[in-house]
Amino acid sequence: MARDTKALSRRDVLKTSGAAGAAGLAGLAGCSGVTGGGSSEYPALGNYPVEGSEVVYGFNVPQSGSYSQEGQDELRGYNLAKKHLNNGGGWVDSWNDLSGDGVLGKTVASVTGDTATSPDTARQSAQRMISRDNAIMITGGSSSAVAIAVQELCQQEKVQFMACITHSNATTGSECKRYGHREMFNAYMTGAALAPILKSEFGANKQFYQLYADYTWGQSQQKSMKKFLTEAGWSQINSVPTPLGTSDYSSYLSDVPRDKTDVLILNHYGLDGANSLPQAIQAGLDNDMEIVVPLYNRLMLKAASDSIGGVYGTVDWNWKLSDDASKSFVSAFQSEYNRVPSYAARIAYTQALQYSAAVERAGTFYAPEVIRELEGYSYNEAGLGEELMRKCDHQAQRDVLVGRGLPTSEQTDKNLLEIVQRTPRDKVKYACDAGPAANCSLGNYGDENSG
Repeated sequence: MARDTKALSRRDVLKTSGAAGAAGLAGLAGCSGVTGGGSSEYPALGNYPVEGSEVVYGFNVPQSGSYSQEGQDELRGYNLAKKHLNNGGGWVDSWNDLSGDGVLGKTVASVTGDTATSPDTARQSAQRMISRDNAIMITGGSSSAVAIAVQELCQQEKVQFMACITHSNATTGSECKRYGHREMFNAYMTGAALAPILKSEFGANKQFYQLYADYTWGQSQQKSMKKFLTEAGWSQINSVPTPLGTSDYSSYLSDVPRDKTDVLILNHYGLDGANSLPQAIQAGLDNDMEIVVPLYNRLMLKAASDSIGGVYGTVDWNWKLSDDASKSFVSAFQSEYNRVPSYAARIAYTQALQYSAAVERAGTFYAPEVIRELEGYSYNEAGLGEELMRKCDHQAQRDVLVGRGLPTSEQTDKNLLEIVQRTPRDKVKYACDAGPAANCSLGNYGDENSG
């Protein structure tokens, strides 16, 4: 990891010196006025200072509703991160900033909430965690509308939000916040990664038709696909909104002009996609046109497994990646849960550890200092090679994986798609005054008037 200016990390001290090293480090912290619980150097802000021997993280995920299965895997990732932060294991053993004895000497505890894939419900749940449970950090979400609502609350409350699954451009664009950080790529990056492959596979001068979930994610996803496919020389026939949670797409699919449409793009996620894609296949649309699902998740792949063969889409991460970090995470996750992890679990695990590592580097839970540690930070231990948490919009700059669904004859319970391209981050990035970032205004740290 970059930007670690300490000659020895806290983990190195603990490794080499044991309990004496820990005591010595605590003594140094006392001399400098920086401790995990608080000090005269930093005033009270949000849920800082942290009192007692524990620090509370809030895991706010869908435990009911259409994304509940994904929420379960997020919780698995979060709980595994908590276990490793407190006891060692997994990535904690290889990240120099982490010690395996908690965070800044405090045991990591957690509270959970149910977003029910509802912005209002998610916000209420996060508010309880902040007000009742004194959570120092909130993380979670499987809906961009949820992430945006919770991120706004956390900015107001001066409690950090580490976004889990959120793909809308707005999260780190028009709705970005100083107190929010996103590891996942966005819809703009999906369009940039997919368009060249679709043009190469299906040809030039094609006509495409879009259906999209009518909320912040679907809206930004269809706009991004239109932008990049139009720039590639394709023409859009129409783009039609569908309500979130639709179960019967027959009326929308029947309106697709079979004689004109070369490619049908279904901007639906989770169970919405698990409904719309099979229904498109059952209607025989695949006989007249190609079908694309811009963003896959494991829930959708499993539920629509009979329909995904040859269908392109992007994924955040894949458990079959061969880098050391991915293999280490898969091994730890399988050992704990006897199943392979989805990318929901990887993002959750990553975000809990990224926050914790930033706290260790800062030497305090005081949010403005932790935020500054995250901003402009480069890392390569999260399973996707070199990444950068950009300062201007808090969007991770990283590779984007393009996958293609396997035909049923080649599927197994673990393998449902193949990765056909890993698009380098340089091919999907955009400047701080361009793309979604052009509309980003992060807001304040909260300590501008403290000194």
